[in-house]
Amino acid sequence: MTPAIFGLSGLTLTDDERAFFRECDPAGYILFGRNIDTMDQVRALTDDLRTIHGREKLLVSIDQEGGRVARLRPPNFSAFPAGAAFEALYDIAPSSAIAAARANAQAMGIELAEAGITVDYHPPLDVRQPGAHDVIGDRAFGSEPLRVAALGRATLDGLAEAGVAGCIKHMPGHGRSMCDTHKELPTVTASEDELETDLAPFRALKDAPVGMTGHLIFTAWDPEHPATQSPTVIRDVIRGNIGFGGLLLTDDLDMEALSGSVPERAEIAIKAGCDLALNCWAKMDDMTGIADRLPSMSAETAARLDRALAGTGRPPEGDKTELLATRDRLLAIVGANA
Repeated sequence: MTPAIFGLSGLTLTDDERAFFRECDPAGYILFGRNIDTMDQVRALTDDLRTIHGREKLLVSIDQEGGRVARLRPPNFSAFPAGAAFEALYDIAPSSAIAAARANAQAMGIELAEAGITVDYHPPLDVRQPGAHDVIGDRAFGSEPLRVAALGRATLDGLAEAGVAGCIKHMPGHGRSMCDTHKELPTVTASEDELETDLAPFRALKDAPVGMTGHLIFTAWDPEHPATQSPTVIRDVIRGNIGFGGLLLTDDLDMEALSGSVPERAEIAIKAGCDLALNCWAKMDDMTGIADRLPSMSAETAARLDRALAGTGRPPEGDKTELLATRDRLLAIVGANA
């Protein structure tokens, strides 16, 4: 199996994609808006991917946070709020905010599971910092580590109730970034003591099934390499200090924060200690280059992948309509107290 996650070009697989995926056997796939139309269409696409590999528990992933980061959108899918909505409720009623976040994530997970999606790159555990770039912004659950961890836990639990594995991101923390990693490489100069604030939510949720790295340089740990490609950050900070033992994948390797060709970026990240390389844009040259450069998946990564998917693929629990009603009733507390 190739330790990579690949994107798809459209609403259905092309003949070239089908042949390539069958041959290289990637760990999984990621869906974007270009792959989404109706529920029946998405389910047919994800079922097609399972048929290629002959395994029911397949990593089929998506970025579905809510707010501006949503690939499944109305009118064919439900609308979900960004993390800031739950932060605002937490200011007034923490327990209600936790309940709302869990109901929201469970409803989201039910919809994802119906579409055949098994992994959601959610929740972001980045602690928002004053003056930082808006690349995180309202996606964050707040600027206080305890509430970020509490709302993140509720989100992981809600997704799990629906049979979807959540993914904590962007380790070891994206909240201090002064630029957008889609466009350039940020350098974080905070001290190790200051960075304890960023690590705290990840440490609290270190038992999450899946985690994602961030493309940022942290001078306190490795002034030369972004976290995604830093053996020091992955070994000493993510696996060591945070204690994360789950499946670790890169953020999108096509981002301009990284240098070199996409296959070269993937090779460096895997050598640094990431389990899987995430390549989102379905460019066949990049995908074949990655497959050529990467070694076969290690036994350790295969075991982590199996553990991450263990709770997926089962019938989801709960009623989506009731869960959304519960979420909206709780979020309305903010308006009532305005």
